Amino acid sequence: MMHMLSHSYLFGGNAPFVEELYESYLANPGSVPDAWRTYFESLQHLPGAASDVAHAPVVASFAELAKRGPVRIAAASGDDKRQVGVLQMINAYRFLGNRWAQLDPLKRAERPDISELEPSHYGFTEADLNDSFSTGSFRFPPEDRASLREILEAVRQVYCGSIGAEYMYMADIAQKRWIQSRLEPMRGNYGYSADDRKRFLERTTAAETLERYLHTKYVGQKRFSLEGGESTIVAMDELVRVAAGQGAQEIVIGMAHRGRLNVLVNTLGKAPSMLFSEFEGKAASDLSAGDVKYHMGFSSDVSTPAGPVHLTLAFNPSHLEIVNPVVVGSVYARQRRRGDKTGTQVVPVILHGDAAVAGQGVNQEMLNFSQTRGYGVGGTVHIIVNNQIGFTTSDPRDYRSSLYCTDIFKMVEAPIFHVNGDDPEAVAFVTKMAMEFRAEFKKDVVIDIICYRKLGHNEQDEPMVTQPLMYKKIAAHPGTRKLYADRLISAGIIDEAAPERMIADYRAALDEGRLASNPVLTNHQRRFAVDWTPFLKQPYTDDCDTRVPREELARLGERLTTLPEGFSLHSRVQKIIDDRRGMAAGTQPVDWGMGENLAYATLLVEGY
Repeated sequence: MMHMLSHSYLFGGNAPFVEELYESYLANPGSVPDAWRTYFESLQHLPGAASDVAHAPVVASFAELAKRGPVRIAAASGDDKRQVGVLQMINAYRFLGNRWAQLDPLKRAERPDISELEPSHYGFTEADLNDSFSTGSFRFPPEDRASLREILEAVRQVYCGSIGAEYMYMADIAQKRWIQSRLEPMRGNYGYSADDRKRFLERTTAAETLERYLHTKYVGQKRFSLEGGESTIVAMDELVRVAAGQGAQEIVIGMAHRGRLNVLVNTLGKAPSMLFSEFEGKAASDLSAGDVKYHMGFSSDVSTPAGPVHLTLAFNPSHLEIVNPVVVGSVYARQRRRGDKTGTQVVPVILHGDAAVAGQGVNQEMLNFSQTRGYGVGGTVHIIVNNQIGFTTSDPRDYRSSLYCTDIFKMVEAPIFHVNGDDPEAVAFVTKMAMEFRAEFKKDVVIDIICYRKLGHNEQDEPMVTQPLMYKKIAAHPGTRKLYADRLISAGIIDEAAPERMIADYRAALDEGRLASNPVLTNHQRRFAVDWTPFLKQPYTDDCDTRVPREELARLGERLTTLPEGFSLHSRVQKIIDDRRGMAAGTQPVDWGMGENLAYATLLVEGY
């Protein structure tokens, strides 16, 4: 045993080597080998432990201070270059901190060199870390002064943790200050209760367990799995709850294939037994147009702590993003029918894929209309299920030219919140913040959930053929649910047996074809609901005589071409009216435009 201990990698003689590795990990987790990174990450979740900070700068600063004498207090005058440097550094983190943020669950890329985020760029040394400075507009309650070390730690916690916020390109200062007031005081501690955190674990468990259940029950069948992006269900759950609290009565959702079955079951409450029937071909009558289960739409009334909400998932064919303007148009119509001028009662939510949202022009066209008077709906909530791969392309140098797939949204100055999908609490937090931003400013807002794709493009594809390096990392990844469950166990929120109990309970419910936790209301009477009962099981090919007597058409044509007395027309419009007068008299062939107007006229005189 003594021989083994003396050769352990934690043997005292190895302390400088381990310390150096740990310092490298704290500065840039991607710079150390995977095995060491896993070990160091486990240290960050010990009970009562906050995120560690690098030790070397602290030691160096004390050594430098011993040489320089007592600690000095920096003056806060505008002429003080050091004070200006601190404020410039804070601003740099607001602009560029997202590029250092720990967003990728796979940790594939090392952190880039960005000198503006280093204190040395502004002339600071280790000895300055204990000097006190004004924090300016940076939210640093309860004081407006702090040491450089505290400021540096705070800005890195806010802008370089699990959330990478992009918003400084926005022109409206009030909107930027609003985001800072929500984001900066939190510093990675989102204030969720134990019950909230258990709910997030339950949602990630539901998302993962459904996919694994389908994978074993219907081997090889296409379903476009959500595995790797389970936090999407956490985001959808939080979105529905927050929207209901804001007064939403309806939420209209558009999405493509990835995760659609999961959203149907775990968000809209579609009965698993219905889904199983579609997999087994027992619901062929519902798919009479040759459609497939991951194109299907659905609607339901679900309960929330703030009351019932009607959810609608639009049908969607294989053209990934084309449903988006359909969803927003449906929302516009529903808002007009309700007289919802602020967009509070009906909310549009669109889930995108990372490759499709950047690559398909319909998104640019829709964003171009999003703030216009005739098409605005009070802002759309965009959720990107960003699995960092477009079919078989995963190297950023090959599949787009912009840094992020969300850069298109900057054209309408929508704030963008990138978030690590392995941190369900951060996902829930940015979702809540996004909903509150939309409610406050009536603008589009973007949540970019950085995750990965556990399986191939569909379940019949083998991704190791085209992406061996990426899928080696994916194969070694324990999964979001497991990581989060371990966090809650370490924090004493749940016992060690709780995660497996959650899985067993959910699987038992699936075996019975039901939901373990069913949010659907069966007898809810909803205002503005359409009663489709008279149209169900009715023939839609009835013969209908639409003929109108020639004399009546002539009479209507004469009325259509009669102008108010003294009304003067543009010469070209006058020509159209003269021609139509001839059509009504039977001296000219009737064209399409006149045919349309006669059709409208016949409906009007019949009382429609």
